[in-house]
Amino acid sequence: MKIFIDTADIEEIKHAHSLGLVDGVTTNPTLMAKTGKSFAEMVEEIVGVVDGPISVETVKEDAEGMIEDARRLAKCHKNIVVKIPMTSEGLKAVKVLSHEGINTNVTLIFSANQALLAAKAGATYVSPFIGRLDDNGQDGIHLLEEIMEMFQNYEFPTEVISASIRNPIHVKDTALLGVHIATIPYKIILQLAKHPLTDVGIRNFMSDFAKIPKK
Repeated sequence: MKIFIDTADIEEIKHAHSLGLVDGVTTNPTLMAKTGKSFAEMVEEIVGVVDGPISVETVKEDAEGMIEDARRLAKCHKNIVVKIPMTSEGLKAVKVLSHEGINTNVTLIFSANQALLAAKAGATYVSPFIGRLDDNGQDGIHLLEEIMEMFQNYEFPTEVISASIRNPIHVKDTALLGVHIATIPYKIILQLAKHPLTDVGIRNFMSDFAKIPKK
């Protein structure tokens, strides 16, 4: 499973990348606004650290505007993937962009049918938001299971990105299903490496080592 980091904070990206964990980056306008930097500055910083897909989002709502936006964004760097919302207008845009060789990530997916349509339109990636489903009393992991089965039935080349991850259990369940990618917030990446018994074990080893006579 590939791991993307869901942030626009360059320090978070650098640290996670230093651990050997980052295959790509996903961002959105909310994350970018927090940095206080221009789009060009952020992209330049990120591509200097991560040589992998970098998802950035169009803010247009009509197909024509999305296509124009995507063409502009794609020119910024070869690794740019344009996030397109899962709407009828979004599907129109994805169809055109896929024919032009521009990579797309269809986002805000909450049903298997939406994922199916996005794949049919030619999306490079689809992003089911599993945490938001859980927040609303639905089963996000079950949605991933349905999408993976559907894509395998028809051998779609579209890759699935497990998004809106809330906790380490989401990551584990995503991996158990064989989902292609998980995009994970920085704080959860750090949590994945932690276990209280590991900490206890290290403290015990260090304590025992201190008891060994030094000659």
